Amino acid sequence: MRYLQTFHRRLRQIRETGHLSREDVATMCGVDEARVSSWEMTDVRQRSYPGVTELLDLCLRTDTPLEHLLDLDADGETGQLQLPGLAFSNSDDLGVALAELEKELNRVQLSEEETELLRRFRKASDENRRMILQILGR
Repeated sequence: MRYLQTFHRRLRQIRETGHLSREDVATMCGVDEARVSSWEMTDVRQRSYPGVTELLDLCLRTDTPLEHLLDLDADGETGQLQLPGLAFSNSDDLGVALAELEKELNRVQLSEEETELLRRFRKASDENRRMILQILGR
């Protein structure tokens, strides 16, 4: 992962500076704690890398610019960053794009009450789920 060579160190720094546990980061990114641990592995053979969605979640929830997490200053850069599902050039205003993305995410993001209701629904028995759906007319 060309753009993520130092991500493991940068993530650890963000966690330590923000007093965040691996579990906190896992919750922010919608992954399990073991996955976050694998992102921080020093041995490249054991290390895994976050996807674009997880990177953006981390940026938005920690107020960290994406370019701070990525290795963009390598020699021979063409000025174009290519990640699966995300592309921008160095001349684009990344801050504006991330602000628009954050606005859209906030629009569709569940409130704390909605999240709690969903959590309880998922933990409910099949019979209770069917009753809830009947009440809702589904």
